Amino acid sequence: MRGSRKFNLTLMATAAAFTGVFTMSAIKPADAQRKSIRWATASVDTYGYKVAASLTKMVEEALGGEYTVTVNPYPQTTGAGKAAMDGNAEVGYTADIGMREIYDQTSGFKGYTAAKGRLVHTWYAYPMESFMATTVPRAEKMKCLRDFGGQPVFYTPAGFMNWLNFQRMFKALNYNFKHVQIDPKTQSDALQAGTIVGSVAYTVSGTSLAPYWKETEIRMDSRVVNPCPDEVEKLKGAGMQVVSLDPKGAFTKNVGVSEILGVPILFAYNVRSDMPEDVVYKMLNAFYQNRAKLASVDSGFSALAKDFMGMQVAGITANPDVPVHAGLAKLLKEHKAWNDKWKVAGSGS
Repeated sequence: MRGSRKFNLTLMATAAAFTGVFTMSAIKPADAQRKSIRWATASVDTYGYKVAASLTKMVEEALGGEYTVTVNPYPQTTGAGKAAMDGNAEVGYTADIGMREIYDQTSGFKGYTAAKGRLVHTWYAYPMESFMATTVPRAEKMKCLRDFGGQPVFYTPAGFMNWLNFQRMFKALNYNFKHVQIDPKTQSDALQAGTIVGSVAYTVSGTSLAPYWKETEIRMDSRVVNPCPDEVEKLKGAGMQVVSLDPKGAFTKNVGVSEILGVPILFAYNVRSDMPEDVVYKMLNAFYQNRAKLASVDSGFSALAKDFMGMQVAGITANPDVPVHAGLAKLLKEHKAWNDKWKVAGSGS
């Protein structure tokens, strides 16, 4: 009798265990069933990371809750782009100049072969304007960009798009590019100690400063050193824009100039051609529909809000040989902004 009772209890326990397994399967968290979009950006103290982190909820809602979006920081922009091309992320942070490097296989992409596929034109989100800055005492002697040639300078972290931007600027000016790699958080200490004599700063749409530059501004007074007139002409002659920025749009302190002369680049969050067309289209359409809201939350989106389609056209036009994702192509065609000379990316582009 005792044996029979023991058997019955064991059977009941086993049945309960199986019921628990099936019940847990039935109430499996929704997140575990959702597809993943990994968004690769530069480090957490950069504007690119901040933007991506602010967009996750909007993207998830635009995709009907079918995807979970996570933001994965990398030491620099080049690494973020490679992560997407190697299949370790779905979205890669880059810029128009970075796309050129990818397709020409130069700089950080020299000898590099993408494991999954190269990035294609997808979404150009904001312009960034690069310029040089130094300490107040040193600004008495540093009057032009030539004064920084061959000197130890922090041109933003190696592999960043602003780092690449100044490389092409110095190449056009025939100046020696001597980069010193430091932790961005130590920038003010390095400038004041003389470890570096200058540091490249950048704004987004002429306003927002990178988080680490905001910290530097709190800790020290700085001065912007603009390119001299002959340097401006050489930069323009090499096909670069030189734009005028209001210092008060980004800095809270006096930086010694009435206008900042910056060289802009267009930043993008691009994907491989194998991301489904409808996913990219829904994301981009959500950004377009909410462009005014984005600009009200972050002034860096002001240029996007002003001319969303124009920014996409400018990004593609900078590298017209690079394929355009089918999702972006669909949106541009709907808004009569498509150029038939452009190539729609297909599988394996």
